[in-house]
Amino acid sequence: MSQQPVSPVRSLRVDRLYKEYTAGKPILSDISFEVSSKSSVAIIGPSGTGKSTLIRCVNKLIPPTSGTIYVSGENITDLHGAQLRRARRKIGMVFQEFNLVERLTVMENVLCGRLGYVSPLRAWLRRYPKTDIDMAFNLLESIGLIDFTRQRADSLSGGQRQRVGIARAIMQEPHVLLADEPTSSLDPKTSVEIMELLVSLTETHQIPLIINIHDVELAKRFTTRIIGIARGGIVFDGPPSELSNDHLQDIYGGENWLQ
Repeated sequence: MSQQPVSPVRSLRVDRLYKEYTAGKPILSDISFEVSSKSSVAIIGPSGTGKSTLIRCVNKLIPPTSGTIYVSGENITDLHGAQLRRARRKIGMVFQEFNLVERLTVMENVLCGRLGYVSPLRAWLRRYPKTDIDMAFNLLESIGLIDFTRQRADSLSGGQRQRVGIARAIMQEPHVLLADEPTSSLDPKTSVEIMELLVSLTETHQIPLIINIHDVELAKRFTTRIIGIARGGIVFDGPPSELSNDHLQDIYGGENWLQ
């Protein structure tokens, strides 16, 4: 009896990533890390240190100057065209400003997560398989928005919009989920709710989660691992319990902000 192929564990590996916009002035230098399965990783560091550049290199919005990026074992670094579009289906994205289609309903926005899996004609006609629709209903139930399926996205609060953005990303069935400052435009209570939702859903679906975040306390409270970036490189990589004030001073510089 022939054995069924074993699916690779969902994972992201960044190997010696280097990015410069101006020759000789690297934004990121020798960045290497790996995350897999249900892990949740927070990327912290001062503004301008390259956190968003790292996220954009991973999802190939911008090309790295050198280094290699693997998603579930597949080297996506040099992919282009149709190959890159297929690879991007494995990379879910949650945005700071939600990036919803405001005129579409909540359900239609969530189903946009399946656009990479249906033909252009079916996408244009918004005709999705019943399995996709059932999955969307289940997700909306799990995020507490089942009663909002037919409401337009522009009628929602900021927290509700971010929930829709998270559900849309999960609909991709990604192998890694990237979140770029997902709580920066939200109030403290809603920020906690969004972090709880992100971590809960990615654990349930066994998707590695990487969050670019400014709020260190939220990072320490909700993620299993923190990577601190300063001066273009990784200066801390470990569990939240090991992140000390000395590490934070090294990452952010100075002492006054810790008082």
